[in-house]
Amino acid sequence: MLVGGVDEAGRGPVIGPMVIACVVCREGELKLLKRLGVRDSKALTPLRRRILYKSIGEVVSEIKVKVVSPQEIDEKLTSKEGNLNDLEAEVTVELISSLTETPYAIYLDSPDPVAKRYSDKVVKLLSSRGLSNVIVIAENGADKRYPIVSAASIVAKVIRDKEVEELKKLYGDFGSGYPSDPKTLRFLRDCLRKGYLPPIVRRSWSTLRRFGA
Repeated sequence: MLVGGVDEAGRGPVIGPMVIACVVCREGELKLLKRLGVRDSKALTPLRRRILYKSIGEVVSEIKVKVVSPQEIDEKLTSKEGNLNDLEAEVTVELISSLTETPYAIYLDSPDPVAKRYSDKVVKLLSSRGLSNVIVIAENGADKRYPIVSAASIVAKVIRDKEVEELKKLYGDFGSGYPSDPKTLRFLRDCLRKGYLPPIVRRSWSTLRRFGA
């Protein structure tokens, strides 16, 4: 019996992509994940995440990842009926649908404070793809409770970190990319002063409106 877990990294930054990962393993492999010490990626050091990332790949049955660009995020958020939760649900279902073998249950770290509302959204999208038999369990803080979601959290975070480092080689050091980071804000101010916003910036974020963009 296969079970899957989905989590994301990078919902909040004004710079860089959001990464969503789906990790699938057999029920017997869950014990191996626990023994590895997987847990919420935010509770781990970068080095520990990278070590676990490699180990997870050796233990689980399949991993699927989607790097969601700032342009895709902006397009969804500026549409009439779109929001970030809708986009995350759509990508989640896309990843599940692409799996070699569909898990009987999928655990999700709900981005919606009302987890049932998010699970209903995912169930509806899965049904539209003929996957109505998949059991969907969405909870707030699932990355802290379920090892399979913790594994997805680690995978998403490691891949996003790699993406961010590559972007810094091209555009310079913009810090963490989060609106609370002074280095990120300085980078944005400098870009706006020069009259150019690189494609790594999420233009739909309110951070830019604070600068008059």
